[in-house]
Amino acid sequence: MEIINVHEAKTHFSKLLARVHAGEEITIGKAGKPFARLVPLSPAKERIPGIAKGAVTDAFFEPLSECELKAWES
Repeated sequence: MEIINVHEAKTHFSKLLARVHAGEEITIGKAGKPFARLVPLSPAKERIPGIAKGAVTDAFFEPLSECELKAWES
């Protein structure tokens, strides 16, 4: 496992990111000991709107009672 020191990582950060983007994992070390790891992210899942069940009823828009208002204020 190759450990790249912090100074070299700061100097060549763009090149390291390109290597990570290509699938490589890079360990950054401080004083010769592993300190952090740069890893590629997995692709984000596409969000699908409207998959949640339920509905907002008219009761949602009614004013809160005095007891509920006091609970929010405290």
